[in-house]
Amino acid sequence: MASGSAANKVKAPHHDAKAPSAPAPKHVPHIDIAGNRFAVLGVPEKLVQLLAAQGVTEPFPIQEATLPDSLAGRDVLGQGQTGSGKTLAFALPLVARLAAKQVAPMRGRPRALVLVPTRELATQVAAVIAPLAAAYKMSTVTVFGGVTHGAQRKAFADGVEIVVACPGRLLDHMKQGDVSLDRIEICVLDEADHMADQGFLPMVKRILDKTPAGGQRMLFSATLAGGVDTLISRYLERPVSHAAAIEAPTLLEHRVLVVEEGDRLREIAKMAREGRVVVFTRTKHRAKQLAKKLEAAGVGAVDLHGNLSQNARERNLAAFSSGKATALVATDIAARGIHVDDVPLVVHADPPMEHKAYVHRSGRTARAGAAGQVVTIATPEQAAEVRMLLKKAGVTATWEGIAVHPGSTAPRAAAPSRSSSRGNTRPPAQPGGRSRQAARSFGKGR
Repeated sequence: MASGSAANKVKAPHHDAKAPSAPAPKHVPHIDIAGNRFAVLGVPEKLVQLLAAQGVTEPFPIQEATLPDSLAGRDVLGQGQTGSGKTLAFALPLVARLAAKQVAPMRGRPRALVLVPTRELATQVAAVIAPLAAAYKMSTVTVFGGVTHGAQRKAFADGVEIVVACPGRLLDHMKQGDVSLDRIEICVLDEADHMADQGFLPMVKRILDKTPAGGQRMLFSATLAGGVDTLISRYLERPVSHAAAIEAPTLLEHRVLVVEEGDRLREIAKMAREGRVVVFTRTKHRAKQLAKKLEAAGVGAVDLHGNLSQNARERNLAAFSSGKATALVATDIAARGIHVDDVPLVVHADPPMEHKAYVHRSGRTARAGAAGQVVTIATPEQAAEVRMLLKKAGVTATWEGIAVHPGSTAPRAAAPSRSSSRGNTRPPAQPGGRSRQAARSFGKGR
């Protein structure tokens, strides 16, 4: 549940397996919550008070839509764009329902599981859940690769109740006997469309098959298409579906800049010198090389991709979040795995392979009511490919640079037009360009 406020900057994730959030304060001053919409929707008073203490008093549309059903224990499908508040939409019912029937923790047998595709997303989801869970003295752990098993294994042995995990490392722990899922009451799939991709789907099925039938299942994502149907039909029982805040945003502008291949770096460096930017490439090698070339061109740049160690990923993300580096050059891992506020520009240095990746990459800007731009760098030879990509994504963009005729590389007069995007949105802006939810501890969730 991101906010555009400066207080909402993403901090570097901690190396420890425990969720990187401070425990809930021992004493939260009582706040008058009469008429508070979270309370009206059925969120327990203790959680409403905790949210209110952080300045979170009005739910985002996806929260307003899903909370009545999720708090009632129904299986839920939630569709909302990145930055629309999906993390808190499932974190609140998860904690509230566990707290409603508190039982003693058991060694290696957690009660709730959230599956996510990337380490960065695991850390940030846990940062939203942990302070809510701590209010009821429930513990949370993140489980992902790139770090030693020891701290995660100890958390299971201590009786952790809520697990936020990447599938591969969780399966490792299951195989080694560190954890059993036979006590899972609530299971959430975040970025469900990505979790349903062929690379993840077999692992996700193996995990869900080990959870009890009849438990609550919630799937949240910016898009609910493709392989998600396989998961819905196999694991959800009479799910209710909600889509919220997916109409066209007014503050997100899409542009395509057509240049010769030799000019691509110069144009990216020019944009990166003007402010913070997330730059996407198709491959890990391209991300590494482009970051080095931007550094050589005088731009503070860091890379983020799967070949980096966990320490290096955390260090580079911290450098970008703090402003030490103004450009983050990333593969698609970052399209779903990081949430950094105040990023005014996303650049597709390489056009993505498919339209869903375009939507998720573009979601790094125009978050929670803030304005943003998305620029796709393309050569004349890539123009037809980019037109088809934008059509599938439901995006109309302004074309600049070398004029090309639709479907070919023949010159034509590019007709500038304000972009719009069907199905790529953010919660409505408030006066002054700020989000309604001035969250702090909870602001890093989407």
